[in-house]
Amino acid sequence: MEQPQTGSKAYLISIVMVAVLGGLLFGYDTAVISGAEKGLQAFFKEAADFDYHDGWHGFTSASALIGCIIGSALSGMLATRLGRKKSLIIAGLLFFISALGSMEPEFLFFEHGVPVYSLLLMFNVYRVIGGIGVGLASAICPMYIGEVAPSNIRGMLVSWNQFAIIFGQLVVYFVNFFILGDHIQPLVEEMGRGLAAINPAAQWTVTTGWRYMFGSEAVPAGLFALLICFVPETPRYLVSVGRDQQALSILSKINGAAKASQILQDIKDTMVVKTEKLLTYGWVCIFVGIMLSVFQQAVGINAVLYYAPRIFGDMGMDDPMMLTVFMGIINITFTLVAVFTVEKWGRKPLLIYGSLGMAFGALGVAVTFGHAGMELCTAASLLIYSASFMFSWGPICWVLIAEIFPNTIRGAAVAIAVAAQWISNFIVSSSFVPMFNMHLVEGDDFGHWFTYGLYGVICIIAAVFVWKLVPETKGKTLEDMTKLWKKQ
Repeated sequence: MEQPQTGSKAYLISIVMVAVLGGLLFGYDTAVISGAEKGLQAFFKEAADFDYHDGWHGFTSASALIGCIIGSALSGMLATRLGRKKSLIIAGLLFFISALGSMEPEFLFFEHGVPVYSLLLMFNVYRVIGGIGVGLASAICPMYIGEVAPSNIRGMLVSWNQFAIIFGQLVVYFVNFFILGDHIQPLVEEMGRGLAAINPAAQWTVTTGWRYMFGSEAVPAGLFALLICFVPETPRYLVSVGRDQQALSILSKINGAAKASQILQDIKDTMVVKTEKLLTYGWVCIFVGIMLSVFQQAVGINAVLYYAPRIFGDMGMDDPMMLTVFMGIINITFTLVAVFTVEKWGRKPLLIYGSLGMAFGALGVAVTFGHAGMELCTAASLLIYSASFMFSWGPICWVLIAEIFPNTIRGAAVAIAVAAQWISNFIVSSSFVPMFNMHLVEGDDFGHWFTYGLYGVICIIAAVFVWKLVPETKGKTLEDMTKLWKKQ
């Protein structure tokens, strides 16, 4: 069969667009809790056999992240043994099961609408199942895109995965907003004392609204699981299992026949040994990957994304769900900044400038939160903080994780880095509500300024880390990573 002499952009774009659906589901699954968490909290507060306190709610809101840790830890093994494509099919099925199970956790075993302790555990099981799908997708989607993309546009294409994540979050913000409709949020503060009470006019939100929010994910999850069946396996995985001719065919469709042969030879040169020991290229290589992941979460962004309506409500804003949607639009706009500048400006400058912007925004929230007349300053600071993340740590961290490791350790190294990311995410997300509500004396705002002050300091440390330790990878092939780390 004669191979094409020039690569097909349409073919490349079509398979990348399918792969980034995994990123959309990643964003959808992690942000769906933002609209559902108050209804869910009110539902379980009515349980008679246990006390659903802040600690339980923090755990339940973040329980999917336990699955994310498991999924990301398994991603390297599955990507190596089953391939990137089959692993993503599994992820899509897990998303689908989780969406339906979270909507109806009573299925088969419990009485519908009766909150009990064992039902809470079952709900969290379904959320963990979805989290495993997120963990797999978060590691393998950028790996897949990075392995099929030409080196000169790899950063941009991997950045589209982050765009899809933020777009998924924006979609679910709109979905939650329209599901909620004219129904009001169920939890109010009693007489300004900070004690949560269930508004009797919000019964639909308590019994039904949160279910529709979780169930809505079944639509994109089913579509992803179906479409991923029609994309090819990555050339680098095919070479690793001895299917060189099939790899050459795919490379030719993407890059053209002449260039494909050279790329295939480069891949084979770094695949003489299929795998090497994790520390073959030194501990700094792994440390940089892990810390990129840790800082992406330690800066606190997901505490904002998961609890945005609650935060805007605590600021005294009249329509927190609408502001959450507005924040989603800001986020997606600034993600596009990264998509279109990552190959021009490079990875390091975007990370450093984004870290400093986040620090400014987080410290602005810490200084102004809770002060009468400064609500707009607080909201603006929060938007600066979020926007700065979206053109820097959001997409660029995934770009670097997908490309920074040598071929022979990429599967295992990516799995470790992404697992570290989800562990950090769980710690940040589950600790946010208790930390945000801390008081030194009753009624003070200690928890508010401490939380964002801490995030601001971490952002500054992240900027120094990138400046000192992270190598610039703009324009380098994946095979160049082997040479780069051998020189260290």
